[in-house]
Amino acid sequence: MTHIHPPRLVAVAVMLCAAFIGPKAHAVPSFARQTGLACEACHTVFPELNHFGRMFKANGYTLDNLKQVRDINSEKEDMLLLSTLAPLSAMVQVSQTWLRQPLPDLSGSGVSQTSTTGFPQQLSLFYAGKIAPHLGAFIQLTYDNGAGSIGMDNTDLRYANMLPLAEDHALIYGISLNNNPTVQDLWNSVPAWGYPFAASNATVSPLAAAEIDGTLAQDVAGLSAYVMWNESLYGEVGIYHSAKQGAANGVTGEAGPLDGATSNVIKGASPYWRIAYEHQWRRNDLEIGVYGASFQLYPGGSPDAPVPLTGPVNRFTDVAEDLQYQFIGERDLFTLQATHIHESMHLDASFPADASNPSNSLNTTRFNGTYYYKRKYGATLAYFSTTGSTDPGLYLSTPAPGVITSANGSPNTRGWIGELDYLPWLNVKLSLQYTGYQSFNGGGTNYDGFGRSASANDSTYLLAWLAF
Repeated sequence: MTHIHPPRLVAVAVMLCAAFIGPKAHAVPSFARQTGLACEACHTVFPELNHFGRMFKANGYTLDNLKQVRDINSEKEDMLLLSTLAPLSAMVQVSQTWLRQPLPDLSGSGVSQTSTTGFPQQLSLFYAGKIAPHLGAFIQLTYDNGAGSIGMDNTDLRYANMLPLAEDHALIYGISLNNNPTVQDLWNSVPAWGYPFAASNATVSPLAAAEIDGTLAQDVAGLSAYVMWNESLYGEVGIYHSAKQGAANGVTGEAGPLDGATSNVIKGASPYWRIAYEHQWRRNDLEIGVYGASFQLYPGGSPDAPVPLTGPVNRFTDVAEDLQYQFIGERDLFTLQATHIHESMHLDASFPADASNPSNSLNTTRFNGTYYYKRKYGATLAYFSTTGSTDPGLYLSTPAPGVITSANGSPNTRGWIGELDYLPWLNVKLSLQYTGYQSFNGGGTNYDGFGRSASANDSTYLLAWLAF
């Protein structure tokens, strides 16, 4: 892949439109309708972005190739610029999941079924594209069959513009308003858009996860400013504030203000930062970066047991590194992605009542390699590991049977994922995924103290993923 300099981005897009607008183009949802580009213009295989897709996102999702409803003022400035076709789309996931061994039945006798059908597992509606000149959005509304409800999913509203500099150089700058730390990021090596791109909601999840690793997703509102020089060097700083979904104030009966009946509320505003560098040569693309955030959280409570949002807080400082390599050939596509997150915890609010240690650490490592042949047949092998301080209070060392517990108070979990994919069309993916655990919540065998092994939580996941 040759390097596309910013001043030529729109011209390249126009040429791509001419190449892809035709009866054989297999369009993905909203962005394809807006731009007239096929999936491969912005993706290796959905949902993973290539360089052009990253630049489309950095420029605010605003590039289009549609007739516009337009209004200008007396100074010839655009006051309205709406596409005649709204950038709407839908996504459906239908799945079947098998656990290696059944889970205990909480009724006290027997066991649960080992297989679960998700029909749908997830159904999402999107508005994704331009709102006005330099202003665009990615808004996802999702039905989750586990909760049996519809709610706001990943959302990113952004303003973006470009400042030409020296010849063949430019500075992209913008602002993102979003609800999940890293959802605004351009690379698929960070948590919000990282592998696995789809996973079953009928499996057992480990106890521990860093705050930046999806723990606060859809429960916060973030505002960040970013710049990208020469489509290579990227920097971003921002802040996050609690914006809980489904929480109601006991006095007002409405969404706020948040009070002691709500758990894990951010004190003030939490800083977020990101630096990344991307280099392209021929058909290769390499990104290396660092990102992080710091959160001060009031533990709070629940409607049945409220705890005042005052006094000591729990402080979490996350610092992470990431890497992504892509080779995009005419026939062969290969991607390598990796991230490592180190979290330092100072549990002033939870120690000693709910945590055994005043401070802990947590380390998360994930990497995966993916190969696709002709964007139709794919295989992925991934490894994941979480290690950290032993803390029986924090990691639920309980005297009663419980699958999501730890007999020794350790969060240590590691395993691997193998996946096979088949895409009969560019917007339809059939996946077979196997997740195997070598250790789970601190042990390989008898990790819960009642005889359950880590491998009992292994799962096989069959997925049909349609985007239209």
